[in-house]
Formats: sequence, structure tokens, C-alpha cells
Amino acid sequence: MFKIKVDTAFWPEHSDPANDVYVFVYTVQITNVGQKSAQLLSRHWVITDGFGTTREVRGDGVVGVQPKIAAGESFEYSSSCPLSTPFGRMHGEYYCVDETGAQFIVDISQFLLTAPNTVH
Repeated sequence: MFKIKVDTAFWPEHSDPANDVYVFVYTVQITNVGQKSAQLLSRHWVITDGFGTTREVRGDGVVGVQPKIAAGESFEYSSSCPLSTPFGRMHGEYYCVDETGAQFIVDISQFLLTAPNTVH
């Protein structure tokens, strides 16, 4: 079983608010709190901007890898998400398999993407 922790930040160096481009970086820490090693095979993100427009992203692994995480170990990665509004939210799931071949899904709770000084 995986425990998920997400930290987010606005990325001003890659944003252009005058043209409605707001880029956020998010760092995910995945900790295997189970008794067996497991591998993250694929991901599914649901990204919603401040207008309520939703897009979905699916793909193999995360940041180009399908990490195998031993019991008691963690894997951390960072990625980014552009939005057309200064705030939004994300949630999703990881599709995984443990060392016995049993498949499982890890829900990623919703987290907010918010630029500084944003009222919403």
C-alpha cells in the first residue's frame, strides 16, 4: 500500500499571467507502507482550472519511470502543470502491482494549485 504526499508551488519563472499562462510545480512523495515491494505502472490525473474546465492525463509511470518501491521505502518526483487560470486543482490515481502480481489502485486526493495573492 502506498501513502501519497503532495506539495505544490507556483512557478513564476515559467508563467505569463498577462497571457493567462500559470505554471505550477508539484512534488509527490510515494511511500510504501505495506509489507511487499510494489511497482507504479501508470497514472491518471484529472486537472481542473478555475473556470471548471477539466482535462485528463494518462500515461505510463511518472516522469519517464515505473518505479519499484520496496516496503518501507519512498520515491519522490516533481512535475509541472500549466493552467489558464491562477488557481485550479488536481486529483488522480496510480495503477500499481505488488511483488506477487496483485494489482491495486492508489487514489491521490485532490490538491490545490494556487498562485500567490489569488482570491477564489
